[in-house]
Amino acid sequence: MSERITKSMARNIYFGGSLFFFLFLIGLTFDTMGELPKRDNRENITASVALGKKVWEENDCIGCHTLMGEGAYYAPELANVFNRRGKGDEKTFKQFMKVWMSIQPMDKPGRRKMPQFNLSDEEVNGLADFLIWTSRINDNDWPPNIEG
Repeated sequence: MSERITKSMARNIYFGGSLFFFLFLIGLTFDTMGELPKRDNRENITASVALGKKVWEENDCIGCHTLMGEGAYYAPELANVFNRRGKGDEKTFKQFMKVWMSIQPMDKPGRRKMPQFNLSDEEVNGLADFLIWTSRINDNDWPPNIEG
């Protein structure tokens, strides 16, 4: 074997590697698409969950908070806020959300201020349902600790 790579060798390495990684990507895509229905909790999406997602997007909550690690790291992770603040009880969590959203912005020294969005009871309930729904997605135990 020569100690130099010829143009044809380089071309074969390029095309062979490209083909290998393209096929690898296709395989991973099929694997992911097969796993998603088992993990994403889609059968539990209700009109209230959809409303909560709409509220989440319209008020740019992800501009400050993270959800399953995605978003800004300015405010707490909310993928597990249902377990953290509601202790797994939907009624308790919805009451917490109603009170929490109504007392914003809190004026505590050293604490970042969350704006007052003036959400209706229906919107707060939808947001709570959305956060409950996201907490039930199989996200490989993210975040790694209960406080996010």
